Amino acid sequence: MTDARTDHWENVYTTKADDSVSWFEQSPACSLELIAATGIKSASVIDIGGGASRLVDALVANGHNHVSVLDLSAHALDIAKSRMGNDSGSVEWIVGDVTAWKPASQYDIWHDRAAFHFLNAPKDQAAYANTLHAALKTGGFAIIGTFALDGPEKCSGLPVTRHDAASIARVLGPNFALIDERRYDHVTPGGNVQKFQFSTFQKVG
Repeated sequence: MTDARTDHWENVYTTKADDSVSWFEQSPACSLELIAATGIKSASVIDIGGGASRLVDALVANGHNHVSVLDLSAHALDIAKSRMGNDSGSVEWIVGDVTAWKPASQYDIWHDRAAFHFLNAPKDQAAYANTLHAALKTGGFAIIGTFALDGPEKCSGLPVTRHDAASIARVLGPNFALIDERRYDHVTPGGNVQKFQFSTFQKVG
């Protein structure tokens, strides 16, 4: 299953321009606002499923001193590295599957915009929660964005599981306290509106 997922995303990033895919954001304003709202200055941040997102550029520019990006697609990460030039050397680039990854260190902030909703099987969702628990410091924050309950049923041709804060909380369990939830309308490069929800949790145990 992991190989099939990897093959899918490698194909996406080798056949499409990174600024033409439906999830592209020139400026990841909502994510940056939520990261700033944690109040942690110069936080260590990991972006899960970050691909070729512009978020990493902004985090480095904003002074975060330990930024990592994890994605299934090596090509997506290469796009981001090339775009960032010399600044890419300050970033930890991780090619891997979040459901199998074993973090070597812990982070202040876990950010995930539209990776979790591709995990439809309960065992994959549970594995995600286990990785999150291992990767996040106690007191740290997990910001998870997914399609909302009234959002699209598919993305990039793949089925997704739509969520609200309560459904994510059930997966994460009692060690994570919900501290913020909000809706967000993402406008795709093609002009379509996708209904998202972002939930922020704090690791309390």
